[in-house]
Amino acid sequence: MLFSRRDPAGWQERLRVFLWPRRSWVRSGKYVAKRIFRLTASPHAVAAGVSAGVFASFTPYFGFHFMIAFAVAYLIGGNFIAAAMGTFFGNPLTFPFIAAGTWSTGRFILSGAHIGSFGNGGHSRLGEITEKGLFTNGFSGFIERVAHLWEPIILPWSVGAIPLGVTFGIIFYVLTRWAAIRFREARLRQLEMRAAVNGQAKDGAEPEPSRTAIAMDEPSPVSQQKPPAGKLNDTAA
Repeated sequence: MLFSRRDPAGWQERLRVFLWPRRSWVRSGKYVAKRIFRLTASPHAVAAGVSAGVFASFTPYFGFHFMIAFAVAYLIGGNFIAAAMGTFFGNPLTFPFIAAGTWSTGRFILSGAHIGSFGNGGHSRLGEITEKGLFTNGFSGFIERVAHLWEPIILPWSVGAIPLGVTFGIIFYVLTRWAAIRFREARLRQLEMRAAVNGQAKDGAEPEPSRTAIAMDEPSPVSQQKPPAGKLNDTAA
């Protein structure tokens, strides 16, 4: 494959790049922002797509964030590409804060309901799943382990993801819409200035000839030299 790596990256290298990209998180974020602003969709569609991706990042259903973002973007008229890029909000740097904030918010909302405590049973169940894996004993084992985590972890996280996801989604919608409009206005002014410069060049005086053309039109210094008198007499004879 053209421009492929000579030595394929191992899982350690892939994990390192996932946790800390080669471009750093700041440069990667700027790259994603420019890609979002250059989308041809309307500012509302771009902003709605980003807000859908941000909302999906707050949910605990890892592996389904794209599907959740696409579904929300479809409901609010967002752009699917912007929704996929909006899930960049959920990354290894923000996931610890997202998990802590959503779980605590869900616990607070469900404080009147009887739910299991993560401190009492959640750690042991999570450690058991980490040791044995989710898919031990097939699909039935997967359902059983998810059911054990549902009450102490997944349920509060899911409930807390709704208010926090909606709040941050609205914030990112406003910021993205404003930034997209400003980006397009600046780009339009740049194109208008470029068109004005090109128009003045066409309507004004003829462009100056290049140095190569001047050199071709001017006689060479050798041709301007007068031949000696002896050669003139020989030519006349």
